[in-house]
Amino acid sequence: MASNHHKIKILETIRQGQIGGGESHVLDLVSNINKDEFEPIVLSFTEGPMVERLQNLGIKTYVVNTLKPFNLSTYNAVKKIMKEEEIDILHAHGTRALSNTIFPARALGLPIVYTVHGWSFHQDQKFPARRVRELSEKFLTDHVDLTISVSNSNQRDGLTRFNMKRSRVVNYGVDLIRFNPDRELKDIRHELGIKEGKTVVGYLVRMTVQKDPFTLVRAVAEVAKTTRDMQFLFIGDGDLKEQAIQLAYDLGIADMINFLPFRTDIPEVLNTFDIYTLPSLWEGLPIGMLEAMAMRKAIVATPVDGTKEAIKHGENGLLVPCHDHVALAEALVSLHNNKQQREIFGKAAQMTAHQTFDLKMMVANNESIYREFIKQQILAA
Repeated sequence: MASNHHKIKILETIRQGQIGGGESHVLDLVSNINKDEFEPIVLSFTEGPMVERLQNLGIKTYVVNTLKPFNLSTYNAVKKIMKEEEIDILHAHGTRALSNTIFPARALGLPIVYTVHGWSFHQDQKFPARRVRELSEKFLTDHVDLTISVSNSNQRDGLTRFNMKRSRVVNYGVDLIRFNPDRELKDIRHELGIKEGKTVVGYLVRMTVQKDPFTLVRAVAEVAKTTRDMQFLFIGDGDLKEQAIQLAYDLGIADMINFLPFRTDIPEVLNTFDIYTLPSLWEGLPIGMLEAMAMRKAIVATPVDGTKEAIKHGENGLLVPCHDHVALAEALVSLHNNKQQREIFGKAAQMTAHQTFDLKMMVANNESIYREFIKQQILAA
């Protein structure tokens, strides 16, 4: 039952305090939700810059430290937060967050909403590991009240494997005021030491297996055979970063790549790019790419999951096969040589972002879902 306090209290849970796609989504959702009607409270399972940002925004945020899924030792701490805060709805973002909140939420009879930011199983896993992940997702989706997918592709994958009793697609949304290329933005090319006349290719990610940095480094080596008038910005951290740096040195193209740490001035960074590239092996729906689209950038990406729903090859960007560094290099060089085509793709990408991936629509869709659950509880009372 919904408690007697005036506002609807939502516990938004996320697996970590680092900034990534799911974490950015939670930040956007809780920052922009109607505070007159809803009170969002965030539970993260690690510390990190996201937690600091939330606290600076005045959003009440808890941290229960664990890196493990289905960690029953967190049960009492999580249940205590839910009870003391008189939570009305649990909204879990991602598998690990849900696995560590589902049992106390069920014990308290809370409605549970599960947003899938890309399934935990994917094609690069060996069969035993993939099967365990699929069974875990089946268990979780069987025991929630609504499963939200961020892309149609993710929803289809879920429906073909599980009996998701209730599912809905809610695309990510981009803050189109913040990510507006026509507003005054600091030019950071000089700060980064980029020479005049260079075509800047941006890769703004956590460097993990999913984002496949090695294929992009090899593509840079392929590009170098044709031109050295392109500069690549690898911005972000991640467990493959050091190996990617070493590979760049081994291939003799380290001078063509700036490896930079994660930055928070994302609009300024995106404004520096001529081309945004994302050679991912799987995705839910990449928020960074949507932000680049809103910033009117030409996109070169791989045709995975939500990416291929946002990017139509030859219309608002280019799609190349996964793991194919030669095709990736050819696409990047073709856009380097054709500024007019870059501008055409950029304008079309921006139009797609405005029509389909507006932050206001995403927030409104989530608010509607929360209201629906509270209404059901009142009717059931």
